[in-house]
Amino acid sequence: MAMQIAHRINEIAASQSLVVAARARAMKASGIDVVSMSLGEPDMDTPVHIRRAAQEAIENHWSHYGPVPGVASLRAAVAAQQNGVAGNRIVWEAEDVMVSVGAKMAIYNAIMTAINPGDEVIIPQPSWVSYSEMVKLAGGKVVAISTRYEDEYLMTAEQLQKALTHKTRMLILCSPNNPTGSIYSRAQMQAIEAVLEAYPDVIILSDEIYACLTYDRTATSFSAFDTLADRLIIINGVSKAYAMTGYRIGWLLTKNSTFLKACVRLQGQQLTCATMVAQRAAEAALRGSQACVEVMRQIFEQRRERICRLAHEIPGFKFHEPHGAFYLFVDVSAIGSGDEVAERLLEEAHVAVVPGSAFGCPECIRLSYAISEEEIEEAMRRIRVIGDW
Repeated sequence: MAMQIAHRINEIAASQSLVVAARARAMKASGIDVVSMSLGEPDMDTPVHIRRAAQEAIENHWSHYGPVPGVASLRAAVAAQQNGVAGNRIVWEAEDVMVSVGAKMAIYNAIMTAINPGDEVIIPQPSWVSYSEMVKLAGGKVVAISTRYEDEYLMTAEQLQKALTHKTRMLILCSPNNPTGSIYSRAQMQAIEAVLEAYPDVIILSDEIYACLTYDRTATSFSAFDTLADRLIIINGVSKAYAMTGYRIGWLLTKNSTFLKACVRLQGQQLTCATMVAQRAAEAALRGSQACVEVMRQIFEQRRERICRLAHEIPGFKFHEPHGAFYLFVDVSAIGSGDEVAERLLEEAHVAVVPGSAFGCPECIRLSYAISEEEIEEAMRRIRVIGDW
């Protein structure tokens, strides 16, 4: 007899970045030489001092349940880091922090805590693959704002104003953005803040997971606007900046104590607490020297320059140079749909990329340059070779 699958699960899509990565791994396992540009995962090793902290945690028996919102010293370190962000005007305390199993779980927790069935959530697109699916799981309605290539795929204040209704309960914004690498300027953020002033019931969920990985622009945090403090949720974690994707430590910050307590109550039923050893490693990452972050940022900047130079040589590729994160988002509409191009690249060039349809932009593809320069060179060579579309 077939086991029942809940309707809410059947209604959500699989993560396309993970699907493509799985296909690439399967092809590699069968002996095919695939260059994977699918996952947003740094290829560097976790810095030594962080690994040692994890090892010491094991030896010191950090093997028991911990506090649901996270270890107090890690929560204090998170608050201190956010207080050190340039332009920050909100004073964060350890009590404003909840540590979770990765930034993804923190986002999911915030959405499930805030959104009732029928509530509208505004998401500028292209956007990360999981935001919309999480909103659907909460019973919310996704209000997608289609951004324009000419605006570097950044939502304008005018677009936000048109999308807001009395049913709007949340705005999700990611800057630096996945998948585009675009960054909202301070002026653009101020314009968005001005629009939101007339909608005091709208929660702002600001995903700042790529904030440390910027190049020729500085990312402005929503924590620069203290007028939004009572309805702001900041999301971050150690995955991208410290090459700690597998440690699964992320967090949310909010000054709204009632909302935070509700998130903690939900997390207590979801997962009890984040892994204790990983929390100890995350604290070492935040409290230790940040030189390792700068080294990785410089490496990504060099890779960005290389992939952009090579992509300019490929007919039919149209893109803006990314200002942050480690993705190149390419409009391939002169060649075909993003799905068609991605499929052909995987099957013929043996290069795995994510189709833009996964991010709400079907005319594009996303290439991750979180791989070595040699792999970037080889991937772009293969793409160019089959470029007679």
